[in-house]
Amino acid sequence: MTTHGPVMPVWSCGGCDLPWPCPTRKRELRAEYAGAPVSLALYLGAYLVQATEDLPWTPAGVLHRRFLGWTRETGHLMPVAQQRSTATVPAEPDRDEPHQAL
Repeated sequence: MTTHGPVMPVWSCGGCDLPWPCPTRKRELRAEYAGAPVSLALYLGAYLVQATEDLPWTPAGVLHRRFLGWTRETGHLMPVAQQRSTATVPAEPDRDEPHQAL
């Protein structure tokens, strides 16, 4: 069990008093969730929801970066997934057939 857990409702770290998640807890979470980036995002997303309720004056973007943004940093746990398009290219109309009016 870590000593670097969140102290609510101020969201500081119980181990070092930095904003939670602190650098130590981030390293621990990277190790705990190695190979499971979606699980880490869900875990931190739940904390993000709680933090937005406790810290309503904090801009949403700041909280998002604090709780989730670091998980997608280059060289860390969550690489940006490559997206493959599933769109199809429509067939060209037959040039020999007359066009129908709609």
